[in-house]
Amino acid sequence: MSDQGIRDARSLGIPKMLLLGFQHMFAMFGATVLVPVLTGLPVSTTLLFAGLGTLLFHFLTKGKVPAFLGSSFAFIGGYAAVAALFKDAEAINWIPYAGVGVACAGLLYAVLSALVKSFGAKKVMRFFPPIVTGPVIICIGLTLANSAINNCATNWWIALLAIAIVVVANIWGKGMIKIIPILLGVVGSYAVAAIFGQVDFSGVATAKWIGFPIQGTNTVFSLFNGCDGGRLVSAIAIMMPVALATMVEHIGDICAISSTVGENYVADPGLHRTLLGDGSATALAALFGAPANTTYGENTGVLALTKVYDPKVIRIAAVLAVLFAFCPKFEALIHAMPAATIGGVSLILYGMISAVGVRNVVENQVDFTKSRNIIVAAMILGLTLGIHFSGSQGADTVNAINGAISFSIGAVTIKLSGLAVGALVGIILNAILPGNDYEFGANQLGDTSVNFQQGIDRAGTKKR
Repeated sequence: MSDQGIRDARSLGIPKMLLLGFQHMFAMFGATVLVPVLTGLPVSTTLLFAGLGTLLFHFLTKGKVPAFLGSSFAFIGGYAAVAALFKDAEAINWIPYAGVGVACAGLLYAVLSALVKSFGAKKVMRFFPPIVTGPVIICIGLTLANSAINNCATNWWIALLAIAIVVVANIWGKGMIKIIPILLGVVGSYAVAAIFGQVDFSGVATAKWIGFPIQGTNTVFSLFNGCDGGRLVSAIAIMMPVALATMVEHIGDICAISSTVGENYVADPGLHRTLLGDGSATALAALFGAPANTTYGENTGVLALTKVYDPKVIRIAAVLAVLFAFCPKFEALIHAMPAATIGGVSLILYGMISAVGVRNVVENQVDFTKSRNIIVAAMILGLTLGIHFSGSQGADTVNAINGAISFSIGAVTIKLSGLAVGALVGIILNAILPGNDYEFGANQLGDTSVNFQQGIDRAGTKKR
C-alpha cells in the first residue's frame, strides 16, 4: 500500500474509526436507499444485504480491497420489466421472480471469474468491447427516462428543487458535499415538501422501532409453494443481460480503487476474486428480496478524500448498515418520500447512466468510420429501444408496461425484453463480424470509464 497520506485505521483509535465508518455509510446511503424506492423493493432488506454483501465480498477478497457494495442502478429497468410481466396477475408477487433473474446474473460473475482465472482478462474482455457495452449502458438509461418524468409530473416544483440541489452540490460543492449530492437532493426536497404539508407521515407514526428486515414472501424460496414457469424464464432472460454492463462496471471500479489506494487489486487478490465477491453478494441479496449489489464509486471518493484506506473502516460501515436494517420506522420514513423527489433525482441518475455509456464509447476511441461498429451499435440501440417502447410488442408507457418479444416453448411462454434482445444480438454480431480490434488494458482511461454511481468522476479520482 502506498505510503503517501495513508494511515492504518487502528492507529486512529476506536472513536475515529467509527466516525470514518459512519462517513462511508453516509456516502453510500442515498444511492443504496433510492434503488428500492424506485423499484418497490424493501428498504430494510436492501440495507441488510448491502452490509452482508460487503462483508461477504471482503471475505472472498481476503479482506484486502476497501470496497463497499450497495444497490446497483443498472438493474432498475430490469425490475420494472419483470414487474410489468405481472400487470395481468397482480395477486402474484413479482419480487421472487426478479430475484431468481438477478441471482442468475450473479452467477455470470462467477463464470467470468473462472474464465479470467483460466484465460486472463484480455482474452475474455474481447467479447465485451466498448462497442457492445457502451450502447447497452446508453439504453439502460434511456429506457428508464419516461418513469422519471411521470414521477416529476406529480409536483414539478419539488422535482426541480431536487434537481437544483443535486446540480449545485455536485458542481460547486466541496469535500463530502460534492460526494453526496443525491442524498442532499433527496433530503432537501423531502424537507421542503414536508414543510408545505405534501408528505403523509401516518405510516411513520405507526411503524415499529425494531423489526426483522426479511419478508418471507419476497424471497426466492417462496416460489417452492407455486411458480409460473414461463414468467420465471422471462425474468431470467430480462435480468441476465444487464450483468454484461455491470461486470464491466465492476472492473472499472476495481481499477479506480487500485489507483486511489496505490495497490494493484487486479493482481492481488486478483480480478477473479473481486468478480466472484461482487457476484456472490448480488446473488445472496437477490435470494432474499434485495436488489443487486455493485461496488460503489461514492466510497472510492471517500477513500481519496480521507486518505484512510484500511478495509476495516469499510467493514465497520457494513456492520452499521446491517444495524439500520432492523428499524422499520426508518423504512417507513423512506417510503413516505414524495414521488416528485424521486422523479427529480432519478431524472438526473437515468440521464447520467446513458451519459456514462457515451463516455465509455468516447474514451475508448471507438472508430465509427468502420461499418462493423456502426452495425453493432445500431442493432443494439434499435432493437432495445424499439422493442421496449413499441406498442406492437405490448408497451404502454402510461401504465409502465414495457414491450417484449414473446414466444412459446411447449406450454411455456417466454418474454425477452428489448435490452436482452439488443445485448445478445450485439454480442453475437461483434463476435462474428471481422475487425474486432479491442484489447483490454491498452487504454486504462477507457477501461475504467464505466461507472453508474453519481457524484464521482473516476477520471478525476484515478490520479493524484
